[in-house]
Amino acid sequence: MAKRALILVEGHRNIGLGYVEAARSLGLHPITLSADPARYDYLAAESIETIRVDTDNLDALIHECSRLAGTYDIAGITGFAGDDESIYATVGRLCRHFDLPGPNPQSVERCCDKFIQRQLLAAAGVPMPAYRLAANASEVEGSAAEIGLPVILKPAVGSGSIGVRLCSTIDEVAEHTTYLFSEKHIWRSSPRILVEEFVQGPHYIAHIMGNEVFGIEATNFDRLPHFVFYTGIFPAPLADEEHKRIADVSLSCLQPLGLGWGPTCIELRWAKLGPVVIEVNPRLGGGPRPIQLAYGVDLVTEHIKLVVGDEGDLRKRHSHIAAWRTLLPDRDGTLDWIRGDDQAAAVSGVAEVKLYVEPKTPIVRKGDYRDCLGYVIAVSPSLAETEIALQRAVDSIDWSITPFRQNLI
Repeated sequence: MAKRALILVEGHRNIGLGYVEAARSLGLHPITLSADPARYDYLAAESIETIRVDTDNLDALIHECSRLAGTYDIAGITGFAGDDESIYATVGRLCRHFDLPGPNPQSVERCCDKFIQRQLLAAAGVPMPAYRLAANASEVEGSAAEIGLPVILKPAVGSGSIGVRLCSTIDEVAEHTTYLFSEKHIWRSSPRILVEEFVQGPHYIAHIMGNEVFGIEATNFDRLPHFVFYTGIFPAPLADEEHKRIADVSLSCLQPLGLGWGPTCIELRWAKLGPVVIEVNPRLGGGPRPIQLAYGVDLVTEHIKLVVGDEGDLRKRHSHIAAWRTLLPDRDGTLDWIRGDDQAAAVSGVAEVKLYVEPKTPIVRKGDYRDCLGYVIAVSPSLAETEIALQRAVDSIDWSITPFRQNLI
């Protein structure tokens, strides 16, 4: 009998290995299709079957999966958005072609275009920031004036906070607009900028599986004007009424966008009048590990079960408090050394320590998820104990960055 295989389109530095391990634990053989397998170090380290293919080319992917079907029983297909969420729409089309469970590709595309997403949610009465779409610098400045400063400028299509910036003055609006419309920013669609009201208040992420809010996470960003995730707590310390209001607003996003199959993560801020939806992502959030530590449920495994048509189990095994912190550089330059990860991992209550970089790596901050040098996760029965363990671990890790030499003329 042919071995059951799980096809993974592209990889993911945070959760890619988790999908491989979960697939194997379910008796599946993971196969990764990638345009550049070298981007994901775990593929070679874990001897994972990997095939180089143009993952932007649906026909090429269909051809490769059809070829694999001659050797394997393809049980399911899924993949990762990374910095290009269109990949997940491609996954949906592959699933449709091979009659396998998967996301609705049209729904994914509606979410990927943040302007269309905003329009559909606004029509359904979902609370959200004021917004305008702009195709040139004049429209951007006019939109910023209409909404009122400060505003957030972001590509209409994009992910990972790439190209997203808070602009507090008209000069900053002009500067970032020039950057986005220049060759320095890589557009994955026609160049259009979404200009949004800056909603202030605590930031939360609702993690949804199917039509159920599985849990809500409290998160925070590093220093503005960029939006790089810095720390998070799961589950968020919320009163029952606050939890219900966030959950209700989050669930109200699904039907207008045609979602409700598989994982969704929704970013919100708690403003003066309550929760406001910042963004809907039709995929699993990039950090399911704290959820697993807190509740004993691995959302990666549960997602794979859906993908291969098996029955899931979202029953919570326990209730702990998990917290995480990303390690972020404060300057550009060459990383001389980074150390202390072993000491951090030895701190009681610390569940995971991960470093992404090696000494002598050039560090060039981009103001998005790619700035992260690594992360630490801690867990315990109480928030106070978890936060103490997390801080001790983070304090154990240190690094040195020598600024790049400036060319003197």
